[in-house]
Amino acid sequence: MNDDLASIAGGVGLSEPPGLVQVDPWLAPHAEAIRQRIRRVRETLGSFGQTGGLTGEISIGHRYFGFTRGESHGEGGVWYREWAPGAQSLRLIGDFNNWNRDTHPLARDEFGVWHLFLPDALYSERLGHGARVKVHVVGADGSRRDRVPAYALRVVSDPKTHDYSAQVWLPESAGQGYAFRNPLPTLPEGEGLRVYEAHVGMAQEAGKVGSYDEFRENILPRIVKLGYNAVQLMAIQEHPYYASFGYHVSSFFAVSSRFGTPEELKRLVDEAHRHGVLMLLDLVHSHAVKNINEGLNRFDGSDSHYFHPGERGQHPAWDSLLFDYGKYEVRRFLLSNVRYWLEEFRFDGFRFDGVTSMLYHDHGLERAFSSYGDYFPPNTEEDAVLYLQLANVLAHTVHPGAITIAEDVSGMAGIARPVAEGGVGFDYRLAMGVPDFWIKLVQDRRDEDWNITEIYRTLVNRRWSEKHVGYAESHDQALVGDKTLAFRLMDQEMYWSMGKESTSLVVDRGIALLKLIRLVTFTLSGEGYLNFMGNEFGHPEWVDFPREGNEESFQHARRQWSLADRDDLRYGELEVFDAALQTLDKRHHLLADPLVEELSINEGDKVLVYRRGPLVFAVNFHPAASYTAYRIPVPDPQDYALILDTDSGSFGGHARIEPGTRFARHSEPFGGRAQSVYLYLPSRTAVVLAPVETEP
Repeated sequence: MNDDLASIAGGVGLSEPPGLVQVDPWLAPHAEAIRQRIRRVRETLGSFGQTGGLTGEISIGHRYFGFTRGESHGEGGVWYREWAPGAQSLRLIGDFNNWNRDTHPLARDEFGVWHLFLPDALYSERLGHGARVKVHVVGADGSRRDRVPAYALRVVSDPKTHDYSAQVWLPESAGQGYAFRNPLPTLPEGEGLRVYEAHVGMAQEAGKVGSYDEFRENILPRIVKLGYNAVQLMAIQEHPYYASFGYHVSSFFAVSSRFGTPEELKRLVDEAHRHGVLMLLDLVHSHAVKNINEGLNRFDGSDSHYFHPGERGQHPAWDSLLFDYGKYEVRRFLLSNVRYWLEEFRFDGFRFDGVTSMLYHDHGLERAFSSYGDYFPPNTEEDAVLYLQLANVLAHTVHPGAITIAEDVSGMAGIARPVAEGGVGFDYRLAMGVPDFWIKLVQDRRDEDWNITEIYRTLVNRRWSEKHVGYAESHDQALVGDKTLAFRLMDQEMYWSMGKESTSLVVDRGIALLKLIRLVTFTLSGEGYLNFMGNEFGHPEWVDFPREGNEESFQHARRQWSLADRDDLRYGELEVFDAALQTLDKRHHLLADPLVEELSINEGDKVLVYRRGPLVFAVNFHPAASYTAYRIPVPDPQDYALILDTDSGSFGGHARIEPGTRFARHSEPFGGRAQSVYLYLPSRTAVVLAPVETEP
């Protein structure tokens, strides 16, 4: 039992102020709403008591529904079960019966669960591992449709008709199961979470859909070499439309077959674990695709099966369907999904997509979230809050080292605090305002007009009692219609002026600013950091999947690794800089260090000086002015040594500072500190200083 579950089960007192209020007294007016959330979790967990608790029937639906090995009256075979309370009848169809809709009916129990047993004596040859199947449903509305089973573990598309069908996926019964070889890794002690966000399909340079095996062989070694300690995989849950980036999920338990088999994904996860790299899954429980042929929509012939009926079940911005988190079987479906990915594939946690949309009846659309009242009823979707609390407690119970990250732009108080306090239970929240800030700054203001105080305040503007994952850009900032930061800064010049012999001022400026933006984001915006695949070396252009609008082109649905590997181009120097950022945290444990201090800000000079952990950062954003003997306050009565310089030649800079320079401490008070050092601080350059023992 994890600590959060133990605290809830142990009966944390509700007469005293909830833990959230003790952490943040400004939440006192909402103490009763917070208590009510704790009560609901406690009561809901109690309701699971007779069926094994949170790790009982409520989270092992995948072992009961769908196709499972079992017995009936002492005879071995395959069970097929489906929850479809509104349906009039269900019949199993597939290759095994020539897709005959008049045979193999399922029987219904009092809870709306349909079942059929297929004994080995009759079906072992016809309905073994890999057999293609569907279920023919006569719905509540009289409709007759062939559907993909809801708990299908493998779904494939016919290459000619593009029709999706399930496969009975029981590899162990066929001697084809994958045996994991490596132990689950843990986040290295003292290090922050450094996430490499990746998409398997677009990870190859060739214009095609990449595979799990290709990612394992070609991309994972690059990530390990850079020094990231976690990989976040997107688009793993099966989705019929490739261009949805994996966010319109149809089969929640099925590994996307366009990238390979479940066993190939397991091999990828296992190989990452061999290198000590955590694997996180981009989990979509916030909505589902509307498709009837492939998805869950109107599965039993009603619009209130897995989803809210009517308008409440429709997402106006995403053209998708919204789960009814208050239903027992919907909770079982989703909680089982959380457990399935953790146990079956040994993922180390999740980035929960679209959390803001889940939390509020208006999905957070056009809402400023300017007061604490916005985080509580009447606009909050309390069933969704409860579901996320249960999901987080379950994840940390099943996998004590699991990491969960909320994609929440609203900044809900308590999103990353323990459930026992009245929080939602995530380990981290994405600092989603940071990349938007950089885009607006780069796009709308001249360099001379950048406000240094605003930059610093924006990067540190977060709830200090809750951990955040900071980032300068993710996949969101690179989608078609947008641009990567590198392309915003350098645009067309990237096509012909990225050679090392180029004298382009545009490229010089872009590379210098890109390094500054990444450095200050890495060291100020969170307790974790995220980078999207390829952006570490300034990948140009945008991301666009093959679709009708671009004539099914793969031109922008791939990553051009050769740009970083060529010795004559400057991309590789940005990649070396990114690796240096990861090393900063590995050696000095910056991201996990809560100590962040502003040391000085000079708007006229465009210079920001701050401390993170033991290190001092001096950043000169000025586009032209370089400063000699520039005095800055330092916190410790020691000399300081240069350990990183963004202007280094190895990072594509002008090498204006001597590597390893030691700066002598001056004991005269300056800038509110008892000591200072004098620097040479070139334009558009940042230096990182570490205290050294001063000789007596």
